[in-house]
Parts: sequence; C-alpha cells; structure tokens
Amino acid sequence: MCAAVERIAPTTGCSPVPAWKQAGGYRHAADKFALGGWHAAPSLSVNAPRIAECPLQLEARVSLELERPLDAWRDGAGGFVILELDVLHVHAHEDVTVPDTQHVDPVRYRPLFYLFRHYVGAGQPKGRTFKAEV
Repeated sequence: MCAAVERIAPTTGCSPVPAWKQAGGYRHAADKFALGGWHAAPSLSVNAPRIAECPLQLEARVSLELERPLDAWRDGAGGFVILELDVLHVHAHEDVTVPDTQHVDPVRYRPLFYLFRHYVGAGQPKGRTFKAEV
C-alpha cells in the first residue's frame, strides 16, 4: 500500500490545481483509484467508494464537528478540521480476521501509518512521502 499511496500523494482532484498546491509540487489526477492501482468497491451506507485492496475499511458519518478553521487552508496557509465520526460499517479482509469470526486479529493485521511524513508499520520503516526531508 505504501507505494500506491505515494503514487497519489503529489496529486489533487482539483482542476485547475490551486496555486498553493502547484507551488508544493502537486498535479491534477482525475482518477486516483487508477493511479494508485486500486479498485473501487461500493459502500453500504455512504456515497464514497471503498478501496478494495485495503485490508480494513470503515464507513462513517460525521457526528460532531468540533472545529473547522478551513478558510486559511483553502488559501494555502494551512488549516485543519477536527471531526467525531460514527462508524456505520466495518469491512475486513479474511486474512486480517480471526478465522471463522468477524473480529480483527491484531497479530495478522499490519496497518500502514503515516507519521510525520514517513510511512511506518510493524517492523522496519516502509518509506517516506515526497515531502519528507532526508
């Protein structure tokens, strides 16, 4: 997943690409699923498709918006959103669940984390993003 995530990392669905994203090296990608080499899977309760290749997928809806100072972000100055979500459905591949159950097996599930511009998981580092300093 690390290589696929990094293929889409310097892209945006915005067209034209906002100036602040252009300055950061971003380019437009109309189909991030294709670029990542992924396949769309339909969701049960939300409009967004799921990435079929992801071993664990959550469908959720916003239940509480705690903070939303996005105006600066839209102008390229940074920003954030803090949300509380209600998980509606969990989809898990069989290879990450306890056999014959619906429980995620913490020994078999190896999540990919994005931590300070680096990809990490169990064991050795997995890679880094195009924006990470050496």
